This record gives sequence, C-alpha cells and structure tokens, in this order.
Amino acid sequence: MLAPLPVRASAPMQRTLRVEASQFAYAPAVLEVNPGDTVTIELVSTDVVHGLYLDGYGVSVTADPGQTASLTFTADKAGSFRFRCNVTCGALHPFMIGKIQVGPNTWLMRAIALTVLALLAMLVLRPELAKVEAG
Repeated sequence: MLAPLPVRASAPMQRTLRVEASQFAYAPAVLEVNPGDTVTIELVSTDVVHGLYLDGYGVSVTADPGQTASLTFTADKAGSFRFRCNVTCGALHPFMIGKIQVGPNTWLMRAIALTVLALLAMLVLRPELAKVEAG
C-alpha cells in the first residue's frame, strides 16, 4: 500500500495561479500542479497587507492592499504542502491557511483499496474461523 502508484508522466508546464487574500482566507484555498511545473502565484490582497509562505519550499511573497505580488518556483517536490499568511493581518491570522497539491493525491485511493482488501480478507477468513470455533 505504500508503494508508489504508476503515474502518467506529463511534460512540465508554466502555470500562473491567481490567489486572492482577504481577512482571513485565500481564494482558492487549494491549488493543484504537476511535478516539475514552473509555478507563478499572483497574490492579490483585497483588504490589508497579506503574505504567502509555502511550507516545504521556503519561499514567500507579500502583497500590499489592492496590489498584486508574484512568487515563482519550480514544483520539484511531490506531495501536499500548506501555505499560510506570514504577515499578521488580524485576530484570526493563524487560521489563514491554504494547500498546494503537487502531483496526484493517491492517499484516498490507497485507503479505499486497503479497506476493500480488509473486507475481502474478513469474508474469506470468516468461514475458517467458524470451523475452528465449532470443532
């Protein structure tokens, strides 16, 4: 279940994603890119100064109210990474969090496969257990 699944390779692309920041949320809050993509995030602040710090990549950008600031990086690490506001923007600032998914999210499919496997094992072993208890 922990082995990597075969993934269809796609050529890296240049992606530009617009993210609006307002107290206390990002829109959109979830971004999806492919491994190897060159990603430019255009951060637009709609009310106060906001920032965006991308965990796992160590890159950040700050946008003034009504302004757009750009951040460009290569998505060379697969997985799910949080981004968060790195400028104190009010009382609920700690809850201003988003996520960028680099590559497919296979954990859900793996969990479903493991559940199905466990159910099949129970169906196969149940008659054997009944024989042992009766005998």
